[in-house]
Amino acid sequence: MSATALITTPFGFDSTAADVIAGIELTGKRAIVTGGSSGIGVETARALASAGAEVTLAVRNPEAGAETAADISETTDNGEVRVGRLDLADPVSVSAFVAGWSGPLDLLINNAGVMAVPDLQLTPGGWELQFATNHLGHFALTVGLRDALAEAAGGARIVSLTSRGHLRSPVVFDDINFASRPYDPMLAYAQSKTANVLFAVEANRRWSDAGINANAVHPGAIQETNLSRYLDPDYLAQLRGSGVYQYKTTEQGAATSVLVATWPPLEGIGGRYFQDCNEAPVVDPTTAAPTGAGVAAYAVDPANAERLWELSLATLA
Repeated sequence: MSATALITTPFGFDSTAADVIAGIELTGKRAIVTGGSSGIGVETARALASAGAEVTLAVRNPEAGAETAADISETTDNGEVRVGRLDLADPVSVSAFVAGWSGPLDLLINNAGVMAVPDLQLTPGGWELQFATNHLGHFALTVGLRDALAEAAGGARIVSLTSRGHLRSPVVFDDINFASRPYDPMLAYAQSKTANVLFAVEANRRWSDAGINANAVHPGAIQETNLSRYLDPDYLAQLRGSGVYQYKTTEQGAATSVLVATWPPLEGIGGRYFQDCNEAPVVDPTTAAPTGAGVAAYAVDPANAERLWELSLATLA
């Protein structure tokens, strides 16, 4: 992360996707939102469509995607909302999606994710499911679309959705798949979210000369979405009642993604971590407040980012 002053904007915790997209014109731009048929993905796609972008919802369930696309088209008067099937845990599905894409791509919002899978699940390739879905699937997708991003007139932006949960764990390179340590659902989620930040750091380093910038975004704690489907309902109720977290609506949760993807002053900016519509500081995860702002130093470490990239690249061979 740059040692220069943190980027600040006129927006904050309470801002919505509609607030940050106001006045921005995206006609002629093309966007992909993974996980665009539920939660903050819907509102991210809706905001981009409202500004005139052609938006493709990359989703596991095309039927649900079609319903969402119809709703977005109706509410935005934008007929260019499309659906593509994408299962990030399945390399064949990722390859098929990439093969089906043609032409330039201006905005790639890597929004989809899975959290707190209760039992250790390995993909056919031997990777822990959360790491495979949240990181490796998006890595393969983005690398596959790299040439399309480079074709975008005026540059392209990648938004990598992460979480404050990354402060719980770095990427444990020696045991990503929990072969020699007890499986912990939240630690598995945490390292996958650290990977999302490291990916943005390294993608930006490698591709910024081609006009492709990448940043990581923590959307905040969002009122119940599909992401929390594996968490115990009683536990979620306790969290909501405890006052530990300030919860956002899905419209507020989509705001930082939309801002990082579209706000004109961020043109050419990359390798940063944004939270509540502003760049967040580097913090010590051993002393940082669980609900506060900040990104762990290990999540923006250039050596870690390069190591993860090379490891991920090997999975594509």
